[in-house]
Amino acid sequence: MKILVAISNVPDTTTKIQFTDGDTKFNNAGVTFVINPYDEWYALVRALELKEANLAEKVTLIHVGLADSEATIRKGFALGADDAVRIDAESQDAFFVAEQIGNYARTNGYDLILVGKETINYNGSSVGAMIAGVLDLPFISLATKLELAGNKATVENEIDGGTQVVECELPVVISCAKGMAEQRIPNMRGIMAARSKPLQVIPASGSTALTSIKSYTLNAGRTTCKMITEDNLDELVSLLHTEAKVI
Repeated sequence: MKILVAISNVPDTTTKIQFTDGDTKFNNAGVTFVINPYDEWYALVRALELKEANLAEKVTLIHVGLADSEATIRKGFALGADDAVRIDAESQDAFFVAEQIGNYARTNGYDLILVGKETINYNGSSVGAMIAGVLDLPFISLATKLELAGNKATVENEIDGGTQVVECELPVVISCAKGMAEQRIPNMRGIMAARSKPLQVIPASGSTALTSIKSYTLNAGRTTCKMITEDNLDELVSLLHTEAKVI
C-alpha cells in the first residue's frame, strides 16, 4: 500500500501579517514558513503510524509550490516520510492545487490520500474534496480516527450529537482533524536522514485557477472588554443594543 500525504507551506502562527501591492499579495519578507499543522500533526503522522504498523510500505509527500518551500518538505522527511514530489508552481487557488495533486496521483496508483482538514492561512477546507472530485474517488472529511484492514478503511468523524463511523474500500481521500494522531518532534536520526531522501520536482500540468484575489483586509483585532456588575443589568442591556448591535 502506498500513501500520499499533501502538505501546504504556511506562515508560522506567530507571524505578523502584512500585505503588499495594494493589499493584493501576502508579504513574505522575514516570514518563517512551516508545514501546515493539520497536514503535519494529523495526516502525516497517521500515515507514518500506518507504515510503522506494517499496513503501508511507503509514505510520499506532495506539495504544490516553488523552490523556497523545500525546507518545509525536508521537515516532513525528518519526521519519517520516504520521498516527496514538489509540483513546481505557485499555489494559485484551492482547485489549482487539488488538480495538480490529483493529476499526479492518478498516474502513480496511491491507495490512500491524506490531507489536513484545512490550512491555517486560508481555512478553506476544500482541497481534499476537490482532489477526490478530480480523481472520482470517495471522500471522507474531518476524520478523527482511521484504521485499515485489507482493502477497507474504517473512519470516524464527529457529527452533531455524536460520532459517525464510515467504512470505505480503498482508494479513498480523507481529510484529517484533531484526534487522528499526536504531534511528533523530529529526532536527530530523522533530521540527518532527511538530507538524502529523494525529492522529485515536476512541472505543473497546465491547469488554471478558477478564482483570484481582489484584496486582503486585516481584521479589526480584539477590542477592550467592558465589565458590568451583576446589579447593573440596565447598563448591560443598553450596551448590547448600542455597542454589540444586539436587537
